Amino acid sequence: MTTFPKGFLWGGATAANQLEGAHVSDGKGLSVADVMPGGKQRMATLADDTFNWETVADATYPNHDGIDFYYTFKEDIALFAEMGFKCYRFSIAWSRIFPKGDELEPNEAGLVFYDQVIAECLRHNIEPVITISHYELPLYLAVEYGGWKNRQLVDFYERYAKVVLTRYHKDVKYWMTFNEINGALHFPALSMGMVPSTGSNDYTNVFQAWHHQFVASAKATKIAHELNETLQIGCMIIYATTYSYDANPVNQLAAQEANQEFNYFCTDVHARGTYPEFTQRMMHKYGAKPLAIEPGDLEVMQEHTVDYIGFSYYMSTVVDVTGAATGISKGNLLGGVTNPFLKASDWGWQIDPVGLRIALNDLSNRYQLPLFIVENGLGAVDTVEADGTIQDDYRIDYLRQHIEQMALGIEDGVDLIGYTPWGCIDLVSASTGEMSKRYGFIYVDRDDQGNGTNKRSKKKSFDWYKQVIATNGANV
Repeated sequence: MTTFPKGFLWGGATAANQLEGAHVSDGKGLSVADVMPGGKQRMATLADDTFNWETVADATYPNHDGIDFYYTFKEDIALFAEMGFKCYRFSIAWSRIFPKGDELEPNEAGLVFYDQVIAECLRHNIEPVITISHYELPLYLAVEYGGWKNRQLVDFYERYAKVVLTRYHKDVKYWMTFNEINGALHFPALSMGMVPSTGSNDYTNVFQAWHHQFVASAKATKIAHELNETLQIGCMIIYATTYSYDANPVNQLAAQEANQEFNYFCTDVHARGTYPEFTQRMMHKYGAKPLAIEPGDLEVMQEHTVDYIGFSYYMSTVVDVTGAATGISKGNLLGGVTNPFLKASDWGWQIDPVGLRIALNDLSNRYQLPLFIVENGLGAVDTVEADGTIQDDYRIDYLRQHIEQMALGIEDGVDLIGYTPWGCIDLVSASTGEMSKRYGFIYVDRDDQGNGTNKRSKKKSFDWYKQVIATNGANV
């Protein structure tokens, strides 16, 4: 095994809306996640033409309670420290700071909560890594403003970012502006707060919303660097290594195009500061009208690019436009045809550790920026044995194989600064709203209906990951 760099940031990752709970406590407003129903039909419900951001009586809303992290954060961070975390990636709930999103003054109680979370991390020598917006748009901005297609959200986000960056910049070095921003190509509801009833099926709105987010991200980066030029501000994308089904040039070209549209479009803007050459072709393909660009937009995007690229990696995807392939796979907001060389998770996501090494090299070669794997993990059904143990060897195998490929990527010359596996403690799934789709090293006794003691238990992977960190990746 290649030696991981000294100071490598081993840790774990979560999102506020999936674990905090306390969804209306201490002045918090509702977020879009708070009206997303639980269950495997969550994504289909959000994509339905009739969905209008309202709750219904016969549905469950697991994000309301999460795993009660709002009240248990000290206990949970102590468990992270016991594993030896060097960093902890979490998000700030925008609606906890600005309940509606458009207020002029922040909610002090929300800021005090994150004061405490950050202080607890630092007390355990854990570096906070904060995502400013992680699928947590204030619901009011989605309902009353139509989500990110509305230019006004740039100002609201800038105000929010300025508040949290000013408050926490002395204690928090690593930041990300938007979570999985490119996922909106396939599902704008999560990151853009747009559903079919508010125009998400019109790609003119999607590309315009992206433009607003790019401008907002650049303005946040500007604020951060003016506060402290050593702050590290990153973008965050889903990366899905993309293969052609076969050597047919038509499929090869289609795979290249899919790679550009999903993996590179948003990343190019964040890292290079300009729209890529294929933008017009891509917009034409999706029937999008020209962007409304205001004076100064392109300049701020060009002048305030990101310092590093954060990305999630769970799976790869295969492209076939010839009809030669059989079988359809599922995935993280996107699917593809079945890859006969790969196994899949309980939820049908194809497991491809080598694809992570490919991703590392592709991103490194294209952007020459440090990389940070801020999500990677296996969602699985965990069984509590009679003696209370959780023998999750399947999770250990998944993570081990990916860490081995990370080491080979470093050997290839990739500047990789950290690794935060997703859902280091069990939490509510973003895609299905389930608790039964578990990722954590720490088991939380809570089921899909919200029943359980909420007790935390260490899985077998807990001690395994503790050893990985203690040896800086030498012992996996």
